[in-house]
Amino acid sequence: MHPTVTSVSASPTHTFSKPTRTSIRLLAGLGVEGDAHLGTTVKHRSRVAQDPTQPNLRQVHLIHAELLDEVAAHGHHVQPGQLGENITTHGLDLLSLSTGTVLHLGPRARIRVTGLRNPCAQINGLSHGLLAHLVHREDDLTTTRRAGIMGTVLTSGTVQPGMDITIHPPQGPHLPLQRV
Repeated sequence: MHPTVTSVSASPTHTFSKPTRTSIRLLAGLGVEGDAHLGTTVKHRSRVAQDPTQPNLRQVHLIHAELLDEVAAHGHHVQPGQLGENITTHGLDLLSLSTGTVLHLGPRARIRVTGLRNPCAQINGLSHGLLAHLVHREDDLTTTRRAGIMGTVLTSGTVQPGMDITIHPPQGPHLPLQRV
């Protein structure tokens, strides 16, 4: 089975959750058309407060549907878009991808993976205790983030549920994803 898009979401305002759509349009170098995070410079409120001129490495947020299934088994019923993602995937281990991997979504759209989403405490407002399933402190004091990945749009295109995803790893050694 090929990796696929299962859901797409966008919101024109800075809301925690994003309503699902029948399709979204990715715009090269900008992000998701009509989404609050669209732009060449950072749009996430806390990052804008630090430095509004930072490049926007978080134009598109992707989460794998398997994560939603996993947290549901722990009593957290989360629907696509509720964690703020733009694209929900199935059959693709997003967290194991290398930095710089290019994802082809359907016939045209391409996204370059930039890193991991750094989830915040607002997640517990959606479902109490959910954050603990998305961020772990390991015994060696490292942090494991599981709330999806971020990317930038390389090639414009429409994305809708049911589209196949093709993975193109970058040349060279695997570069584990870091928080962006």
